[in-house]
Amino acid sequence: MKNSNRKTFFMFLMAFLVAFFIVSVVGVLRSSFMTSGAPEIPAAQAVPALTDSAMKTPVSFSDLSERVKPAVVNISTSKTYKGRGGFGSPFGGSPFGDDFFDRFFGDMPRREFKQRSLGSGFIISSDGYIFTNNHVVEQADKILVKISDGKEYEAKVIGTDANTDIALIKIKPENSLPVAEIGDSEKVRVGEWVIAIGNPFGLEATVTAGIVSAKGRVIGAGPYDNFIQTDASINPGNSGGPLFNMEGKVIGINTAIVAQGQGIGFAIPINMAKSILADLKTKGKVTRGWLGISVQDITDDIAANLNHKSKQGALVSDVFKDDPADKAGIKVGDIITEINGKTVKDTHDLLLTIAGLKVGQKMNLKVIRDGKEMTFQVTVAERKENAAASSEKSSRFQFGIAAQDITPDMAKTLGIAREGVIVADVQPGSPADEVGIQTQDVIVQVNRVKIRSLKDYTREISKAAEKKSAALLIKRGRSQFFVVLKLQ
Repeated sequence: MKNSNRKTFFMFLMAFLVAFFIVSVVGVLRSSFMTSGAPEIPAAQAVPALTDSAMKTPVSFSDLSERVKPAVVNISTSKTYKGRGGFGSPFGGSPFGDDFFDRFFGDMPRREFKQRSLGSGFIISSDGYIFTNNHVVEQADKILVKISDGKEYEAKVIGTDANTDIALIKIKPENSLPVAEIGDSEKVRVGEWVIAIGNPFGLEATVTAGIVSAKGRVIGAGPYDNFIQTDASINPGNSGGPLFNMEGKVIGINTAIVAQGQGIGFAIPINMAKSILADLKTKGKVTRGWLGISVQDITDDIAANLNHKSKQGALVSDVFKDDPADKAGIKVGDIITEINGKTVKDTHDLLLTIAGLKVGQKMNLKVIRDGKEMTFQVTVAERKENAAASSEKSSRFQFGIAAQDITPDMAKTLGIAREGVIVADVQPGSPADEVGIQTQDVIVQVNRVKIRSLKDYTREISKAAEKKSAALLIKRGRSQFFVVLKLQ
């Protein structure tokens, strides 16, 4: 038994040692494989550190809206006008014109009607200055502002600018008011979160959220279009209200929507409002820079004709006599490429840049003339309303048209005859815009009178304005047609 037990013991010991050896070898091989043959699993990447502004961001839209809502106001306006009641439009009058019933029923008496509208705004100073849209308060007989605590105050218009659709109004509050913090629209990035607060359809203090969809949008609302596009819901009544970023700073003034689209709204960049605030406060209107030139965008054909390498820049189509550009030596056919070192992309970019310059400021204008770069120093003058109208080279915006003489260079470049006048600009929403007149159309007749020059056109269009009707013969390319313009 002892020998048998001893034999069993040795067999068990041998089995244990073999097992230990195998486990040890496998462990060594596994360790060697992990350190030399197999790829290492990368550690989780560190989350980027939050910026100061990001750390100030509220944890929710609720926190943000609760903080900024007290500075947002509701605006209601009323406007009185005279019309004929009982027929046609719900606002009085006839859809066929006020003379429709006169022709059939005699001279019917006019009644006074009250037209009411709603809008929004935001407080920019504790003593009651408020930013809103010009179209919210334009021609209003009475403006009522309701602040967040429910109190109402009658407001006074301090200054307006129809070109940018911005207005500054003022109330006299009993106590100091909460103020909206103004941001920097230049720093806005496409894709960042924003919220809009306003009074859509009379629904007070409505908050909607979305992102910045695009920047620098031109939608034909005015000469200084530079809108921020957002998909934060904006509706009638939101006009004039603020667009906030996630820091609670105003980056835009909600202004326009695309009626047939969803999630497409537009806000005026707050930097544009800041740039004209001083003028609105002290003068009630905006003073802008003026060079005294007409410009046009560079098409592929024009670029090829002028041996210009790109479509970037603005082509000078006219220079007004004795205005700043003329005095500095700018000529028709020059291509403006830079202003004070800033690249000029197109005519719209040029217009925005010049409008932002101070009267009396000297600026360096880089142009390309006959393939050579040249630099001129120009002293900025003040832009007058219808400044082109006072020049012998340009017409007034009668019926919404700015026209000018056809220069030899323009005739050659555009392939047109030097007869009539060329349309340089069309005001959005004007009678000319409504019938489809376009820039570069050539006007050859006004009320059957042949037009040979701007002098002829100015004389005849002024006569037509007195009669509130003008029949124009238009040349566009190879086609020729009549349009009739009417003033309301």
